[in-house]
Amino acid sequence: MHDPSPSPTIPADFDLASYEYHLDESRIAQTPAPNREDSRLLVLDRSRPGQTATVFSSIADYLPENALLVANNTKVLPARLMGHKESGGKTEFLLLTPLVLIKEIPGRSGWSTARVQGLLRASKAPKPGSKVIFNHRLFLTVVQRGQFGQATVMLSWQGNLTDHFLTDGHIPLPPYIHRQDRPEDRERYQTIFAREDKLGSVAAPTAGLHFTPKVKESLARKSITWEEITLYVGYGTFSPLRCQDIRNHSMHAEYIEISAPTAAAIKQAKDEGRPIVALGTTTVRTLESMYAKTGGIHPFAGWTDLFIMPGYRFRVIDHLITNFHLPGSSLIVLVSALAGRDRIKEAYAFALDHDFRFFSYGDAMLIL
Repeated sequence: MHDPSPSPTIPADFDLASYEYHLDESRIAQTPAPNREDSRLLVLDRSRPGQTATVFSSIADYLPENALLVANNTKVLPARLMGHKESGGKTEFLLLTPLVLIKEIPGRSGWSTARVQGLLRASKAPKPGSKVIFNHRLFLTVVQRGQFGQATVMLSWQGNLTDHFLTDGHIPLPPYIHRQDRPEDRERYQTIFAREDKLGSVAAPTAGLHFTPKVKESLARKSITWEEITLYVGYGTFSPLRCQDIRNHSMHAEYIEISAPTAAAIKQAKDEGRPIVALGTTTVRTLESMYAKTGGIHPFAGWTDLFIMPGYRFRVIDHLITNFHLPGSSLIVLVSALAGRDRIKEAYAFALDHDFRFFSYGDAMLIL
C-alpha cells in the first residue's frame, strides 16, 4: 500500500497520511482464535491515559453497568460464485446487492431475472453483453462495467436464488486473508446472533465474532441489555481511501434497518441516561445515520453514505467495541473521530508491541 507523505496544506486530522501505519503481514490474522471468546481485548478509556490488555471473555467487567449494547444482526452470504465465460475463461462474481433488495422479474419456463451490482474478476474482463455461466440454472449477462471491477449485471436463474448461493457460493473472505475459504468459515465468519432473515452481507460485522452465549450471559450480571439493528455490509468496507484530503472522500452506500421496538429501546436508554455501546463500526454508522436521516431516534430503513471523521459530533453512541482496522481506511478514521487520532495511534502502537492480531479474524478493542 502506498503511504502518502504528510501534506503541509491539509490539517493533520484530514490528511490521509495521518491514518497510515506499518503493519507486517504476519500480524494479520489468517484464521480465527480457536475459541471466539479467547480473543484478546485492548481497553482504551478516554478518561485516563494508557490502555489495558485483557481477554475478550472478561469484557463485561469493563462495560458500564446498565448500558445498552447494540449489535448488527446481519448474516454473511456465500456471495462469491465461480463461473466461466462462453469462451471458457474462468470468471469470478461477487454479488453486492443485498438479497432483500433484489427485485425479481419472473419469466418463461421458470426462469427469473434481476438487475444487480457486483464485482467481476477475470484474466480478461467480460464485455457488456457477454455471459458468465455458473451452472445450467444460473448465469449472468454483463450490462455495464465500472471502476475497480464493479459491474451492473443481469442475473438469470431457475429455482430459488438464495439456494444457488448457499449451495455453490463461497464465503467472501477479505482480500488480506490469503487463503481459500473453508467449510469452517461458514460458521466462524458469522456472529452467533446473525439472523437468517438478514442474510446478504459480503463481510461480517467482525467485532461481533468474539461473542459467545457465555459472554452474552455475562452482560446480564451488570444489567446490560441487548438490541439489534441491521447493516448489510458491502465490499466498500475494505476499500482504501484514495483522497489525500479525506474530506473529499465519497463513502460507499450501505443499506440499514432500525425497527420501531429497537428505536424505542434506544430512545428510552438515552432518556434514562444509560450509555449506548455500539458493537462494531457498522452499528455506529447505522445508529448515527438513523439520527441524521430522521432528526432523532426513530425507525428507519434505507441507504446511508455517512462518513464519520474527526470533528463529527456523535449523537447516539457513547462507547464502541471494535477490531483493529486497515491503514488508510474509513474505519480507522471513524475510531479516530471517537477516541482522538493520537489516542488511536498510541493504542495501535501498544497492540503491535504486545502481539495483538489484526483485522477481521483478529483481536478486539473497547473504547470507553
